[in-house]
Amino acid sequence: MAGRFWSFEGIDGSGKSTQARVLAETLRTAGHEVVLTREPGGSPGAEQIRRLVLEGESDRWSAETEILLFTAARRDHLEKTIRPALARGAVVITDRFADSTRMYQGISRGDLAKVVDDLHALMIGVEPDLTFLIDLPAEMGLARAHSRAGSEMRFEDMGLALQSQMRHGFLALAAKLSRFAVIDGTQTQDDIAAQILAIAQAHLG
Repeated sequence: MAGRFWSFEGIDGSGKSTQARVLAETLRTAGHEVVLTREPGGSPGAEQIRRLVLEGESDRWSAETEILLFTAARRDHLEKTIRPALARGAVVITDRFADSTRMYQGISRGDLAKVVDDLHALMIGVEPDLTFLIDLPAEMGLARAHSRAGSEMRFEDMGLALQSQMRHGFLALAAKLSRFAVIDGTQTQDDIAAQILAIAQAHLG
């Protein structure tokens, strides 16, 4: 894979989607080919699965079923979008990747971390080169998420305890893996964007 593969992670309402878009626009202006994508989604088949997992009642699926659905979406995303772009030498920026499944299904709703990792190794086998984790208190993130409420609120509706557990899980994962860059999400959007850009430029060399 000749390109760069970067992910943005964080709890709901962390601002990661906004910052992923800002970074993509900045790098495009500087002359880089950038593919901005998202999970679940990022390819036609994966977008169909997105509607299944993000809409509807909070108890619509078990965590085990969700792991299978998210992995299926990720596999299609990888085949149809990520690998072709990396082969062209593009910078691929994804709003969420496998770390979100590790949090939402792997640790936050049961002890399923090994299931997530085993299925990931079998069907995906790819990790980002760099992961931006935008961290902020769960109360702040959930309040932001509810302020922009739309149809994709299934996980937000699971409540504050889930968001708090995921925040701690993300930070624990970041402490173990050198690909993570943890960003203080309580800063202004401009300050966050400047910090992310500096890290991205250093990674590009």
